[in-house]
Amino acid sequence: MAGLTIGKLAAGEGVGVETVRFYQRRGLLALPERAGSGFREYTEDDRQRLAFIRRARQLGFSLGEIGDLLGAGDGRSTNDIIRAAEAKLVTISEQITELTLLQGRLRRLVRVCAQGDSGDCVALHVGEPLPEASADPLVSVGEAASVSSEGVMP
Repeated sequence: MAGLTIGKLAAGEGVGVETVRFYQRRGLLALPERAGSGFREYTEDDRQRLAFIRRARQLGFSLGEIGDLLGAGDGRSTNDIIRAAEAKLVTISEQITELTLLQGRLRRLVRVCAQGDSGDCVALHVGEPLPEASADPLVSVGEAASVSSEGVMP
């Protein structure tokens, strides 16, 4: 598949030409020399590298993390990828926990505001800091227990 133009490379991986150029500016993809035809020709290695970048993006890796994984001269090892994936799993688990807690608080807020008057609705107390999760009046003890033990809200 040697000799791909930037358009064919991009289309083959489901991205736009500007995405390929962006990755080149970020140092994730090399900018090949121009061939005798005047066009830059991309190789199978370039296509595989672009595919790797796309898969890593779909898994939630940032461009900086992808650059670290690719390293200088594609010197990545399986252990490097495993460590990066494990770190990403930890980060995602923490985000899921935070979002689950936020979801519970918002559900409770909706119930309180829907059933009470404007004085009961905490959302109208603009400027007051949100309480900590353990002392959150919007999350009952039962809801907090269900979040921590099951990861879901009732």
